[in-house]
Amino acid sequence: MWPWRHELRCSHAPGHLPPQHGPATGKGDHGALPHKRRRMDASMAKGLKKTNAMRELERAGVSFILHTYEVDESDLSGLHVAAQLGETPGQVFKTLVTTAPDGSHAACCVPVDRELDLKAAARAFGVKSLSMLHLSELLPVTGYVRGGCSPVGMKRPMPVVIDAACERYETIMISGGRRGLQLELDPRDLITFCDAIVAAIATEE
Repeated sequence: MWPWRHELRCSHAPGHLPPQHGPATGKGDHGALPHKRRRMDASMAKGLKKTNAMRELERAGVSFILHTYEVDESDLSGLHVAAQLGETPGQVFKTLVTTAPDGSHAACCVPVDRELDLKAAARAFGVKSLSMLHLSELLPVTGYVRGGCSPVGMKRPMPVVIDAACERYETIMISGGRRGLQLELDPRDLITFCDAIVAAIATEE
């Protein structure tokens, strides 16, 4: 048996990452909201062109709140996004795509104020090692661009691991699949939807 967390209920061959199988909502202390932030629930967002991430969550009946912010092309960092939204950085998660030795891919979600620990992520997936996907490969592999990569609705399904820090919050935020969009949802819903592993994969604070 490979050391998969109980949330991931699929089997896989040694050295290979498992396929992705396929998020509930509360509130933390967000503080004052900047004027650049707009908040919409799914019904209010009908006039907005939906992303794959939004469509997939809606089809699955997963509740989320859509937040929009002004994109600064000179600063696409997650910390900048959190500041735009007036959110605690630890509650906003970025999605990083990695590559296993066999060439398969896996998505790793960590708070924007932390970095991914590749060794810890490899242990969580039960593979020898992981490396970061080259930026030039991000669009072909995921269908998303830097600053708009979401663990939901990727072009190529892949397993997902979410840093255990997500369990500290009633809701977290992930990319909506396009720059300028963030989705707020219950981390338990995200874990269930992605059939994700939950593990300590971020660097220490």
